[in-house]
Formats: sequence, structure tokens, C-alpha cells
Amino acid sequence: MKETRLTGFCRRLLFGIAFCAGMIGLFFTYVPEELIRTFLFVFCGVVAIAAALWTVWQSRQLSDFSNDVCETVDTLMEGRELQNFSPYEETAFSKVQEKLLQYYEKMKEERQQSIQDKQTIQELVSDISHQVKTPTANIQMITGILREHELPREKQSEFLNLMAVQINKLDFLMQSLIKMSRLETGTFVLYPEEASLSNTIARAMSTVLAKAEKKHIQLSADCDSKLTVKHDPKWTAEAIGNILDNAVKYTPEGGTIRVSVRPWQFYTRIDISDTGIGIEEENYNAIFQRFYRAEEVAAEEGVGLGLYLARGIITRQNGYITVKSKKGEGSTFSVFLLS
Repeated sequence: MKETRLTGFCRRLLFGIAFCAGMIGLFFTYVPEELIRTFLFVFCGVVAIAAALWTVWQSRQLSDFSNDVCETVDTLMEGRELQNFSPYEETAFSKVQEKLLQYYEKMKEERQQSIQDKQTIQELVSDISHQVKTPTANIQMITGILREHELPREKQSEFLNLMAVQINKLDFLMQSLIKMSRLETGTFVLYPEEASLSNTIARAMSTVLAKAEKKHIQLSADCDSKLTVKHDPKWTAEAIGNILDNAVKYTPEGGTIRVSVRPWQFYTRIDISDTGIGIEEENYNAIFQRFYRAEEVAAEEGVGLGLYLARGIITRQNGYITVKSKKGEGSTFSVFLLS
């Protein structure tokens, strides 16, 4: 269809050119030479005037276009709303205006993101300073006591043990901050593989076994030893271990913590249930934020990064974590890994 139209247009164009050439030939054949010169003179004059008018009109159009573009840029820079924005018009100005607006919106988003990033960094520095302050002050105090006083050997050993505890807290904090930094900067690398989930859970439980025994908390797991899931065993064990650590920390002596695994639609579900102090429903989202510590557990050791890191690790494996809890009765954290 397009070829037929194009062929017809070409034929009409060639016919028009031939007709004009014939008419011009006839004109020069039968019209006197003096009249031809007059005609050419007048014709050239009309063309010159038309060209001059066209140039002036084009210059005016260019000037108006330039002024409109400058006005649009000034309006956007001042943060005002465009009054004459016509996105559906097929004109050069409307196209340029639309591109300028798109660029402005993109720059605006980047500026907002930059402000949020600066605020996040300021909050992070403040949180780190707060977390480091207490163990550092304790170490300085203990060092001062040991340096300025002659103490019995048993007392010195007691103070040295206290110092070791504070140093361990600092080391734990630094390690947690390094993991958090890697998580947020995208340098956190996972190596998923088809691996035994029961081995990963056993590895996670081994990290809290001593603490659980100290509080006489019963730990149990129900997972098919033949079950395999594609995941990073090391970091998944870290995530589950962080959840278990919280469970042990906030479960009273003599309580129970149970890990159970079962299929769930397209996922494998890992439930970590405890008989701990429970969590208020309005805090379900807050507990996964970095450095979050509820007022009632502020006295417990920790820096508030465990659940934040756990969620980051699971999310980067295309999984997710949910929580259900009842105050005073316990909590269940559910980890979902793609089957």
C-alpha cells in the first residue's frame, strides 16, 4: 500500500515538473526579450523580499523560542509550576519544555535522595558514637583504676575481666558495623547453592547453644535432613542465628525456643518460635530498623543490628521475614526462602 502511494506521488511530481518546464519553455519562446528581462527583474525582487521577510520571521521565531525556553528554565529553577505547559502539542517548544521538565524532576529526586542520604549518615554517625561511648568510657575508667591504685591480685583479675567484656562489646559492635556497611553499600556478596537446610539451621543454633543452656532454655528443631534449598549457608545461618540470639536474649529462664521447617507455596518456611516477652504489634516494622532498641529491653546487651542484618541477608536471597507476637506470651519469626 505504501509503495503504491509513493509511486503515485512520484508520478504526479514528475508530471508537474514536466508541465512547469514546458510552460517556461513556451513563455521564453513567444514573449519578447525585453518583457522577459522585466519579468526576471520583478521575479528576483519578489524572491529577495520574500527571503528577507522569511529571515526576519525566522529570527523572530528563534528569539521567541529562546525567550520561552529561558522562561521555562527560570520557572523550574525557582521551583514554580509551569503555567503554559502543553505536553500534548506537537511543537518544538513543547518537546523541549517536556524534556526540561523531565530533567528537572530527575534532578529534584536526586536532590531529595542526597538530602536523605546526608540525614541517614548523620543519624548513623550519631548512633555509632552513642554505641561506642559506653564501652570506651568503661575501659578508660578501669584503666585509670588499675593505673592509679595498688590492688590485690584477685581484684586486678576482676577488673581485667570487666575490661575484656567491654573490649568484646566493642569488637562485636565493630564487626556488626562492618557487616551493616557492606550490606548498605552493595559490597555484600552472597553465594547461593543447593544445600541442606538442616545443616544451616544446626549451624545457626550452635551460636546460641551456650547462652540457652546458661538460662536453661530448651532448644529444639524440626527439619527434614534431606531437605535442600538454594541459599547461602554461611549468611543464612548468620541471619537465623541473629533471630535465635534475640529469642534467647528475651526469653526468661526455663523457656523454650522451637525451630520448625515446612513448605509454603513457592517458599520454604522456617518458623522460630519462643516463649519470650513478646512484641507490641505497632513495633513489628521498627524492630527491623538498625539500632532499634525498645525501651523495656534497653538494659539488655546488644546494639540493635541483629534483625536489621537478618532481614537484609534474607531479602538479598529473594526471601522475606515476617513476625507475629503476643505481649507476654512469645513471638514467632518466619523466614521464607525460595524453594
